[in-house]
Amino acid sequence: MTHRPIIVLLLCCLLMPSAFAQRLYDGSGRQIGRVDAERFYNASGQQVGRIDGERVYDASGRQLGRIDGSRVYSASGSQMGRIDGDRLYSASGSAMGRIDGDRLYDGSGRQIGRADGLRRMQMIVFFYFFM
Repeated sequence: MTHRPIIVLLLCCLLMPSAFAQRLYDGSGRQIGRVDAERFYNASGQQVGRIDGERVYDASGRQLGRIDGSRVYSASGSQMGRIDGDRLYSASGSAMGRIDGDRLYDGSGRQIGRADGLRRMQMIVFFYFFM
């Protein structure tokens, strides 16, 4: 008896993210988007953008901005915000939100979303550019 099919199946399960695990929900639990690798989709399944390294693009390929370390910039190069740990701030320094595990909160502490299986940077890109 060979174990090759079992090993291949286990590797596929470990290396390939499930479609369910890449979804973003609003505060009431409705799906508002999903991420497939570095592409972002709205709830209808239409691509709304993508990330390539530190740059963020809309669905037509126009650059929306970039994230450089802890700073978030618009396409024109002006600072839109900054990231300090799990807290998200506007360019003027006011609290815009925070990430706590798989949950997103606005500046007043109200939960505005939940992300299943998204990496922190994907959550930040969705928060600043697609919410």
